[in-house]
Amino acid sequence: MAMNKMILTLAALACCLSARAQQGPWSLQDCIDHALEHSLTIRQSALTVEQREVDLNTAQGRRLPTVSGSASESLSFGRGLTADNTYSNSNTTSTSFNLGASMPIFQGFDITNGIKVGKLNLAAATADLEKARDDIRVAVAQAYVQILYNQELLRVAHEQAEHDAELLEQIRERLAAGKVSAAEVSAQQATLAQSRQSEIQAEGNLRISILELTQLLEIPSPEGFSIVVPEVGDPSQTLLMRPEAIYEEAVAIRPAVEAARINVDAAELAIARAKGAYLPSLTVNGGIGSNFYTNSVMKSAPFGEQMKNNFGQSLGMSLSIPIFQGFATRNRVRTAQLSYEGQQIQLENVKKALYKEIQQAYYNAVTAQARYAGSRESAQSARQHYELTEEKYTVGKAGVADYNDARNSWLRAESDHIQARFQCLYQIKLLDFYRGLDLQF
Repeated sequence: MAMNKMILTLAALACCLSARAQQGPWSLQDCIDHALEHSLTIRQSALTVEQREVDLNTAQGRRLPTVSGSASESLSFGRGLTADNTYSNSNTTSTSFNLGASMPIFQGFDITNGIKVGKLNLAAATADLEKARDDIRVAVAQAYVQILYNQELLRVAHEQAEHDAELLEQIRERLAAGKVSAAEVSAQQATLAQSRQSEIQAEGNLRISILELTQLLEIPSPEGFSIVVPEVGDPSQTLLMRPEAIYEEAVAIRPAVEAARINVDAAELAIARAKGAYLPSLTVNGGIGSNFYTNSVMKSAPFGEQMKNNFGQSLGMSLSIPIFQGFATRNRVRTAQLSYEGQQIQLENVKKALYKEIQQAYYNAVTAQARYAGSRESAQSARQHYELTEEKYTVGKAGVADYNDARNSWLRAESDHIQARFQCLYQIKLLDFYRGLDLQF
């Protein structure tokens, strides 16, 4: 019975997941939202943020007093010292209760600086979480564009195979009419076989790109998954900002830079915290307690009376002044200073990496715009050449080889134009993303 319930549960879950995949088509925003919600990397970063919140709460709790209680019970058998300072065989019991408290007054600013470090670590973890989200957004957008590109290539390959199949029938009809030789039929059969192989390859590439996106979305199966094909204008007409201007905006808002900047502040604060060990520390403590005692050879006062009479209180202060600790404090300060210098270098590396990314994206966008404009002209010219060759072939002034060459040249140019269009669109949107805009097509 339990096994049947488990099978039914798994089947229901599979149906739900399958229905979710088949509800499509998915827009880019749908994909990004789903990936942000289900990404294991983001969930791991979110756990780190929660851990930093706990660490901060722990650091803040160091300001509070510590309170502890204790109780003890001891039994003694045999010969022992009595109240009149003689020895005799007796059984004694002793019960004690104590309650103590301790509160730090001054710890060389260690508690204050620890709280500040905790806040900075929490802010850095939050920035790292946002960086993980940005990485997911970019990865999803790349996979989305790849599917768009592969869908277009499959469409072109399918049209090519259909055309070659129709052309083969036409050549066979001409062979029956005695207008062409059997060699042209064989050549066209080979061309059709090659076109079908290209179509199979294009279909496989599309499946792989869909699989990659569904894996980013944490969807267990790509079956039934489809995406929305956005309306794409002419991206070559978009004016591009200079990389320097984009960098000035990006460096102030990108989470990777923010996290590195926070780490520098935390490392600087760690120096002050390490130096605090040179200062004295002051702690106040106090306690209350009482005890109860019995002896088998003499009468003992009642429990309540003894607890009242033996009740005691204590209050004191503890001052600790560091004098020499084997250079441990000095070395901790040096280590903190080196860490601070390392974090400064890391910040500069992050900034330079960001600038390089923006430069690459900018020049990729410039190249993509030029390639898009050139591929559009090339596709138009190839199409005109194909149409003229088709007219000649229809009237018998061009052979099937010339016709196929013209057709293939046009399809290759069309494929290049499709790729250039989507790559241009993606690179332009990536530049906008660095400026803090959403990745939307």
